[in-house]
Amino acid sequence: MRPVVARAASPQQAEGPRAACSPRTHDAPLATPPPFALGLLCSCSLTRTSSTSSTTAADRSSSSSADTADTPAPHADRPRARRAELAPTTPAVTPTLKTTDIFNATLATRPTTHPMPRTRASKTKTAASPPTARSALLDVLSRPRAAGAALTYDLNPHVPDGGEVEDEVSDQSTISSYASTSSTLSRSPSDEELARLYRNYLETPFVKIKTIFKHSEFGHDNNPNWRWTSQYNPAEPVTLEDEPDAPFVVLLTTYLSYLLLIVLGHIRDFFGKRFYPSHYSHLLPHNGYAALHSDFDSFYTRRLKTRLDDCFSRPVTGVPGRTIMLLDRYSNDEYETFHLSGKVTRALNVSSYNYLGFASSSGGCADAVEEGIRRYGVSGGTIRHDSGTLDLHVQAEKLVADFVGTEDAMIVSMGFATNSTTIPALVDKGCLVISDEFNHASIRFGVRLSGASVRTFKHNDMAALEELLRDVVAHGQPRTHRPWKKILVMVEGLYSMEGTLVNLPVLLDLKQRYKFYLYVDEAHSVGAMGPNGRGVCDYFGIDPREVDILMGTFTKSFGAAGGYIAGNKDIIDSLRVKSHAFAYAEAMSPPILVQIIASMSAIMGVAPPLNPPLDRDAYEDDDNVSALTVWSRNVSFGPTPREALPQWMTLPPGMANGTEGREKLRRLAFNSRYLSSGLRKLGFIVYGHRDSPIIPLLLFNPGKMGMFSRMMLNRVGPDKTPIAVVIVAYPATPLITSRVRFCLSASHTKNDIDLLLRAVDEVGDILGLKYTHERWPVDRVIASAEELVAAHHLDDVQ
Repeated sequence: MRPVVARAASPQQAEGPRAACSPRTHDAPLATPPPFALGLLCSCSLTRTSSTSSTTAADRSSSSSADTADTPAPHADRPRARRAELAPTTPAVTPTLKTTDIFNATLATRPTTHPMPRTRASKTKTAASPPTARSALLDVLSRPRAAGAALTYDLNPHVPDGGEVEDEVSDQSTISSYASTSSTLSRSPSDEELARLYRNYLETPFVKIKTIFKHSEFGHDNNPNWRWTSQYNPAEPVTLEDEPDAPFVVLLTTYLSYLLLIVLGHIRDFFGKRFYPSHYSHLLPHNGYAALHSDFDSFYTRRLKTRLDDCFSRPVTGVPGRTIMLLDRYSNDEYETFHLSGKVTRALNVSSYNYLGFASSSGGCADAVEEGIRRYGVSGGTIRHDSGTLDLHVQAEKLVADFVGTEDAMIVSMGFATNSTTIPALVDKGCLVISDEFNHASIRFGVRLSGASVRTFKHNDMAALEELLRDVVAHGQPRTHRPWKKILVMVEGLYSMEGTLVNLPVLLDLKQRYKFYLYVDEAHSVGAMGPNGRGVCDYFGIDPREVDILMGTFTKSFGAAGGYIAGNKDIIDSLRVKSHAFAYAEAMSPPILVQIIASMSAIMGVAPPLNPPLDRDAYEDDDNVSALTVWSRNVSFGPTPREALPQWMTLPPGMANGTEGREKLRRLAFNSRYLSSGLRKLGFIVYGHRDSPIIPLLLFNPGKMGMFSRMMLNRVGPDKTPIAVVIVAYPATPLITSRVRFCLSASHTKNDIDLLLRAVDEVGDILGLKYTHERWPVDRVIASAEELVAAHHLDDVQ
């Protein structure tokens, strides 16, 4: 957007609908913007004006420095993050002011004091220790505010046709959205203002910055206040002790809805088989052949899922980036078949796994893949054990091992097969697998193939796991009571349907006490969690070598395909021989390998290697090794050496030095905490950790699933921007906990999340989805974005 200079309004000016622009002195207080305007218009760069009517650039610069003395430094963050790494990629410049189509909003404030959220970073610091972003931001949040102040905003931020625009326009703000929770709104934006603001929003950015990425694929957002670092904070619980529950009447009506659907389905089947037998021929025996499909097994698909088929498997085209292009379709037979209409719809995309935005048609990764196709073609042509192992395979496996912090790694061409073919090579009859009840289907399938015994424990409940471990260790194998050959505990780092994080510190403590092997599926957490993007071990500050097997996929954060298994070299060498994916599956194709190498290098950075992590083998006796706690053995995740990459690969400077990767990690972390916190404040029931890029919102009733998806795509409010979402139901979730699952990306901007919050709020009001007692207005949530992100406990934000 194009910000306009903010000026303090005099009492006479504040009375009128449009305040005159008069100069103010340097000791005038900063104005506090109305929350809805901050959310709609990114935020405006606040500058002080001198007593004269004309102000030079130098005056503005010095004045802005004086104003922002207490604001967070653009590249300050948590103690573990290096400040040099967090510098914004695009410098801010002062935009050309626009004086047309503006309005003033006067904000009546409460007393100037305001409670500070609890934080471990707000301790007293010495003069020698630099302030962190946490303390700096909280200083801003608690800064006194002026009453009767007014801000001027531009409600037409888009570039007019034929208009001239600066090459760079910054959306940086000295105060952004702070302190809105202590304010009362003078008014909410009108329908006309919202419709005008978001017209052509998906393709026309609010701000113009110099970037090679298309705004439709990777949003322009260079405000350093809208960044966060994904890192474990002991002040925030890993798992909530009590998730919010829906009212009893909601659960009752949900069960009744399913009961009604089942009864009507059986009635239709009963009469349909007698009056329309041709429609059921595939379910009935004919000409001596048994039915190929089971009538009972297909009942749920035919009578429940088919009613929602217009919301599933929507055909798309183009890049699944910040936006996605949907192919419009229609059905003339109650969703039995679909026909393409020939039209397309561009929608805001919160349904893809493109967490860091590397799945792009432009940029360093796309250029490297293009060059790789010229050199290697598009296929390896055979399996790895034959002649299918390219130099790219060796380089990618070495890079993966360095990335996750293990000795060795092997890569597989399919993510599902990474689990389902590896587990049978690890365990067999006489072994025990202890699995979380919400583990992915690929894990459950692999356990079935292995022939090992399996026991499940309540999702993420470490007390239940310990009780189960005591039982299985004490009793041994069934009937014979012999000791188990081995016990393997399998969990996910980030659960794809729940958005919850594994409690890894407690799990490793149990591992040391009960001597089991640990297998962590990091399909959704690697690349998306942790200050360095290395997954849950990085997030919790734990040495990855504490985990026996680390599994992950390249589909989510790296914009590629396939998966990997990482661990001790002896284990990986054994899996290369035993795993069916390595012995029988096709080798990963060269374009995918190049994409993996380029995207992973962008996160790590390319430079001479740093000092190696702590070597446990240097300690002679086990007592010294055990004395080292998991907290004292953090791996110093460093850049990859240049010789680890293909010699022909050339990455842009922003990717090679790791700036682009770190920026994407911090944008994703902010977006995740903002949306999760905002939805909770709006009154919705939301599962999962606030640092998770997967945010499930509970719908419960099956009839509301289709309505929610359709209303988000065909908007009913003044803003008509389509939004593509994913609804999830049984059997992927328990029967009554149907949900919509938002998958966020670093390609989304803060304004995209604002738009999403407004859309969910309007649909939630219509469908009656707000079940909690605390219900903020959406304008207040949008204006409190930074405060909600920084708070350890949402109850602290009042």
